Parts: sequence; C-alpha cells; structure tokens
Amino acid sequence: MSNIKLVEKNLKKRYARERRFQLYGKMAVLTGFIFLALLLIDIISKAMPAFQATEILLDIPLDHATLELEPAQKLDQDTLSALNYAGLIKTALRQAFPEVTNRSDKKLLYKLVSDGAEFTLRDHIISNPELIGKDSISLWIKADDDIDTLFKLETLTSRVKPEQVAFVEQLKQENRIATHFNTTFFSNSDSREPEQAGIKGALLGSFWTLLVTLLLSLPIGIGAAVYLEEFAPQNKLTDFVEININNLAAVPSIVFGLLGLAVFINFFGMPRSAPLVGGLVLSLMTLPTIIISSRAAIKAVPPSIKEAALGLGASHVQTVFHHVIPLAMPGILTGAIIGMAQALGETAPLLMIGMVAFIVDVPGGILDSATVLPVQIYLWADSPERAFTALTAATILVLLVFLATMNTLAILLRKHFEKRW
Repeated sequence: MSNIKLVEKNLKKRYARERRFQLYGKMAVLTGFIFLALLLIDIISKAMPAFQATEILLDIPLDHATLELEPAQKLDQDTLSALNYAGLIKTALRQAFPEVTNRSDKKLLYKLVSDGAEFTLRDHIISNPELIGKDSISLWIKADDDIDTLFKLETLTSRVKPEQVAFVEQLKQENRIATHFNTTFFSNSDSREPEQAGIKGALLGSFWTLLVTLLLSLPIGIGAAVYLEEFAPQNKLTDFVEININNLAAVPSIVFGLLGLAVFINFFGMPRSAPLVGGLVLSLMTLPTIIISSRAAIKAVPPSIKEAALGLGASHVQTVFHHVIPLAMPGILTGAIIGMAQALGETAPLLMIGMVAFIVDVPGGILDSATVLPVQIYLWADSPERAFTALTAATILVLLVFLATMNTLAILLRKHFEKRW
C-alpha cells in the first residue's frame, strides 16, 4: 500500500511539473506576442502622420496682368514653364494675409508652404492651360514640414516662430488648412525636404534588385541542390563543397558586401549603386539558404517513390525531374521565398556597394543608380528633421507589409503544391 501511495505521489509531482512546463511555454509565447504587439503599435503610431500631408488652400491669381502675358499670346509649354510660379504663390499668401506688411513677417509667411509648392502649381497649370486668364483659382498647396508637424501633432518646434503659429490659427478659423492623403509618399523619390520625400525610387530599386537576385539565385540554387543531393559522387571534394555551403549561410552579410565591392566594382568595373551589382551581391548571400532548404526538401521525398519510378524503367534523370522535384517543390519554393525575403531586408551589403547615395531619380533599369527600402530607412533615420521620423516609421511599415506578404505567399504555395503520401 505504501508503494502505491509513493507511486501516486511521484505521479502527482510529474503531472505538476508537466503543467508548470506547459504554463512556462504559454507564458513565453504570450510574452513574445506582447512585445511584438508593442513594437507594431509603436511603429504604426509613429508612421500614421506620414500618410497624411498638411495642405493650405490658396487663391492663386492667374489673370494676364499678374502673369505679365498678352491676352492673345500663344501659350506653349515653354511659355507656361517660364512663368514665375513662386511669385504667384507669394502673391496669394500676401492676399490671404493683407495685414502682413513687415518684411521679416513676410519671410515667415512665405515659409508656411513647401519649397516645392511652385512645382505643384507649375504642373497643375501645364496640365490645365485653359486656367490662364482667370482672376484666380483655388489650389491646395503642401505646407512646410515644420508647419505640418505643428498642425498634425500640435508640437511646436524651435524653427516655428510665434507669428507662424498665429498664421496657422487664422488658417484654421478660415478652414484653409487641412490634412489629406499623402500621395507624395508613394509618387516621389528621396528629397532633402521631408514634405517632398517619397519611397517610389526605393520601391523600384528594391524591385530591380530582387529581380536580379531571383533570376540568378533561384535556378543556380535549385540546380546546385539537385546535383549535390542526387548526382554528386560521395568524395572529399563534395564534402568540402557541402561544408563551405553550410559555412556561407552563417557568414555576416557585410562580408558579401565587401566581396561585391572588391570583385564586381573594383575588378570588373560595374557601376556603383546599380541594382545589377546589388542583385549579384544578394544572390551570393541567398544562395546558401536556397541550396540548404532545397536539399532538405528533396531529401524529404520518400525513397519508395524514386524506387518505384526506377523499377518501372525510368532513368535517374527522369525520376528526379518528373517525380522527385515536383514533390519537393513546396519546400523548394518556401526556401526560395524566405531567402528572397531575407534579401529584401538586407542593408549592410548594399551600403558597401554605394546604394547609400542620395538618389532623387527613379531607376528605370538594372544599370541606373538606385537605393532600396532598407537603405532608405537607414538614411531617413539619420536625418535631423523631426518629420523624417514619421517617414522612417512609414517606410518600415511598408517593408514589413512586403515581408509579411512574401512569407504568406510561401505558406500558400506550400499548401497549394503539397502532396500527401
């Protein structure tokens, strides 16, 4: 009887330890989710102001006298481009605040709008030349980044003067200042002015870079995995190659950047900051990941399938390409997409090949100078202007969305191609 009680006592202790272990596991998972949720909340809260832009409604005079044009003058594109749009905006601001006569106050008044306001007006007039000759038109003009911060966050920076605060209050009372969706964030490239900065150049730079990476790393990685797993002889050379592939997967990414700088740029003379070089460097970095995951997927295919195909008279090549690889495709695609997602988030190797340069133009191909989303985040995070904080968080959010989309795609492809045996 005493032995039974002893056994029951030990069982209770074992069950209690098991329940505690399960509780610790649940607490660990919950803690991870809490920290992840806090991180996402912090990023989203900081990013939301970047998706809204403060704009000021101005009545722009477009009569012929103000424009210094003859009523019968031909309005070609050169004539429209040469108009004094900055002067028109200043005139509109003076008309909106006729009480401002002091020269220093006028300078503060002109700083309410963005430096790029004249280009917004120019593009609008060139697109709508029939507006020339009207007394005035109402147009929303983007506000300066300091005014944008003041209006959206109600935060007074050291660069905003009390007179400008009074101007903003008057605009509020007249319903001439409001926030609208910031299309500039998606339609413009990098800029020194936060209100004019966008991620279009970085998005296209990431696209071209990942395209080069995909076209190089996917066929080479899958081909190397198939050869090493199915055709390579078991000797010291093969073992040496396998060891080095495993070692390359653990090499810091900045080493690949140094390799790309030394080989592709200094030795072969390829252009700096080009998606072609970035794609080559990221291909070297992602190849080990794709090879290792593809080999694991091929190895997971049951040997009975290969043996059945060989038994029915199929050659080794036919067995591999008609039976083994199709069944291993879910794992191969998953590894490839994870490798591409890793490449999308890399910064260090691209810094080494010059993709950290300030680039305003949108890249049109793999040889044009470009930057990528992680490098754009790095650049904006180092900027002193407060408005770049929101842009940095918004770009991080966009990058996270792309990464989540790629990982979701990997799961869906695995489910779609997965076969049970």
